[in-house]
Amino acid sequence: MLRVSLQTKILVLICGLIICITILLTGINAYFESQDIEKQIGERALNVAITFSHMPSVRSAFDEAHPEKTIQPIAEEVREYIGAEFIVVGNKDSIRVAHPDTKKIGKHMVGGDNDRALKHGEYYTSKAVGSLGYSLRGKAPIFSKDGDIIGIVSVGFMVEDIKSIVFNKLLKLGGVSLLVLLAGIVGGVLLARNIRKDTFGLEPYEIATLYRDRNAILSSIKEGIIAIDQTGRINLMNESAQRILGINNNKANQKIEDVFPNTKMYDVLQSGNVIKDEEIALNNRQVIVNRKPIIENEQVVGVVSSFRDKTELNEMINTLSEVRQYSEDLRAQTHEYTNKLYVLSGLLQLQHYKEAIELIQKESKIHADQNKILLDQIKDQTVQAILLGKIGKASEKKIALTIDPNSYLQPLPKQMDMAKLITIVGNLIDNAMEAVEQQNVKEVVIFATDIGQDIVFEIADSGEGINDMEVQQIFQQGYSTKGMKDRGYGLAIVKDTVEELQGTVEVHNQKHKGAVFSVFIPKQTKSD
Repeated sequence: MLRVSLQTKILVLICGLIICITILLTGINAYFESQDIEKQIGERALNVAITFSHMPSVRSAFDEAHPEKTIQPIAEEVREYIGAEFIVVGNKDSIRVAHPDTKKIGKHMVGGDNDRALKHGEYYTSKAVGSLGYSLRGKAPIFSKDGDIIGIVSVGFMVEDIKSIVFNKLLKLGGVSLLVLLAGIVGGVLLARNIRKDTFGLEPYEIATLYRDRNAILSSIKEGIIAIDQTGRINLMNESAQRILGINNNKANQKIEDVFPNTKMYDVLQSGNVIKDEEIALNNRQVIVNRKPIIENEQVVGVVSSFRDKTELNEMINTLSEVRQYSEDLRAQTHEYTNKLYVLSGLLQLQHYKEAIELIQKESKIHADQNKILLDQIKDQTVQAILLGKIGKASEKKIALTIDPNSYLQPLPKQMDMAKLITIVGNLIDNAMEAVEQQNVKEVVIFATDIGQDIVFEIADSGEGINDMEVQQIFQQGYSTKGMKDRGYGLAIVKDTVEELQGTVEVHNQKHKGAVFSVFIPKQTKSD
């Protein structure tokens, strides 16, 4: 596709308009000018003819035997004075008695337009082809003293001469039009340069491309972006910003403080300083904000702010941490078995076969009981792997982690992927093991079932339990019963993940001691 520059478009438009207007005005002017000039020359010719016909010397000359001797010199003198092409005088029979060409004196007048003057005594103008060519004529009858028509005067101007006069005037108009055209071209060039200056030297199609690409980029990035002008009104907001701020439509031209509370964009407007990586709370979410001034001609003309949801980053980091913890649990289980194998190897080398057999039988019974439930009743491989790893970790910490024999679980729906299971089950088991680490009785019991419409996980521990005040707060982000910094994210992430699956999580204390966390996740979500 041929790309035409803005300057070319403006010049073509201006030149085209000027040329079209010039042609139109010239045509209109030519028509009215020719009509006006023709009228003026016709009136002039008629007035001269009337004046000439009333001259006493001309009237009395018709009483002479040779009137041409008197009238011819007078006619030529008047013709030269007024600049007419001809003054022809004829008698009542249209026989010439005066003519610019003396050879034609005595001959009949041509043109066929004398009757109105000779027969009816009228004064008029006409166009006709005479002996000298096509001309505009003023006709006047000559009356005797008695009032009889004794002759006719014809004063003529050639039509070609009239056209020449009109053409000369049009040439002058054309010169003015040419100057206007040149002025338009210069103005168009200056206008195009001024527009290009305002658009940073970009052509319209380049601006359109940038606008399209900008919208695509803004809609594709996950960071929220908001830009304001000098008055604090929003002139740009991408889809991610609307999502993070919890609004459904674009708030263009609205004040930033009405949309983005706790904003410090006005501070950047005034100071012109960049603010980086500031963490603020927004809609119960932790958001990291960057603010940068927009500088033009060494002046701050606006501010652009980008912000990203730290909650999502924390969730991703914690999910990765859970996966790493899962691998560490498997390592712990391997380490535990390795230690037992070393003990078994030592007993065999010392020929303590009875003790070795007892150790094998004891471990075999423990694992047979666990594996019966884990492999026969828990059919989901991801849950099996998580529980197997946690059992190994619990064994290393001398914690009795058991699976309720009433547990039964089929393979879970696709929406409950590995990362979500690690987040939910892994976090709850880890919290339970932390709760019993300092207890004399270290027990954690896990129950899982999918009987009914929900998938249920229950993790009970023999810890101190949770007091009534903490029950309302433990799922809040950043809150920890241990009161330590950089903690309090696990249960908050569990709650968010469960709610993402359209489920619920509950907690209550056991009658004697310890807490029970219950998770209920529907097998079929509303979107299904």
